[in-house]
Amino acid sequence: MRFIRKTHYAQDINLFRHRGDVFWYGLLVALLLVAPAGLDRFYLGEFAQVFIYAIAGIGLMLLVGFTGLVSLGHAAFLAVGAYTHAYLMNLGVPLPVALACATVFSAVIGGLVGIPALRMTGIYLAVATLAFAVIVEQVLTHWVSVTGGFRGMAVARAELFGMDLGRPAPFYYLCLLVLIGCMFAAMNLLRSPTGRAMVAVRDSETSAQSMGIHINRTKGLAFAVSAAFTGLAGGLFAHRIGYLAPDAFTLLTSIQLLLMVVVGGLGSLHGVVFGAIFIGLLPQGIAIFRDVVPPAVAQLPGLEPGIFGLILIGFLIYEPLGIYGRWLKIRLFFEEFPLYRKATHKRQKSFLKTERLR
Repeated sequence: MRFIRKTHYAQDINLFRHRGDVFWYGLLVALLLVAPAGLDRFYLGEFAQVFIYAIAGIGLMLLVGFTGLVSLGHAAFLAVGAYTHAYLMNLGVPLPVALACATVFSAVIGGLVGIPALRMTGIYLAVATLAFAVIVEQVLTHWVSVTGGFRGMAVARAELFGMDLGRPAPFYYLCLLVLIGCMFAAMNLLRSPTGRAMVAVRDSETSAQSMGIHINRTKGLAFAVSAAFTGLAGGLFAHRIGYLAPDAFTLLTSIQLLLMVVVGGLGSLHGVVFGAIFIGLLPQGIAIFRDVVPPAVAQLPGLEPGIFGLILIGFLIYEPLGIYGRWLKIRLFFEEFPLYRKATHKRQKSFLKTERLR
């Protein structure tokens, strides 16, 4: 077991806790960089999809896991980013500029959505974001002159510095580079006063307000930042699927994103990666499941959303800390073996005294 001796306050906000983290994360990045040499086109595409999901998950995690605001409408921000990026690319705008514009426009839309949602919490906020997703889906369907409606919109081929990003390996590296940049941006945001204010609002709005934190401003900013990350992921997602249509951004997509952060582990950026891997592999697992079960079961309508819901409920009941929480328990078991105590992770009711005022 490693014991970290803290000798100055700056250690509390370091990006890495110790040199061991630097080594293992560096090794992981090195493996990801050399992975295309041994993978075929299919797996490169699947990894790129996982990276895109992780970028969108960072945005949703900042909102749900670190600010405590539930959203069932993040597929709408994904659609806004994807359609904005595709529209600009079709006009001949360079890839970096189009991605930046899609990110900023998504942030503006997220900030506007956050204004009426500031007075809502819990299930009411979830319903409000769900209504926003339905509105965006109707706009995509009926604004034919811009989105193409049900006919859809083709996405122009991506090029950067003369390199064709339509090929699997360059697109893989692009998604990986963007994911690493987004991860560092989120880590630095959480180390800043703004990030600490988000966590304070999540833990107790009464305590946060008593410390001088502007609750509405923090929530609005959380919506904008979350939408920005998701819109950026939407721009990459547009190139991943190659052709945009309204049925690519449905309620099921929002449930997948929420399932990703809950299953991965709320309140942890590690959980975003674990959840993205899980969500990326789940459709393949469901496809295999359809092949082995009787046809009457495989052809049931709503089978995939039903499995998503059961997985979500199961994690909420039996493993609320998600996959990353389970990994921490396994790691602690081996670190303390044979002195591990079964009651170490026993769930306990804990709350702040200020929560009694609600």
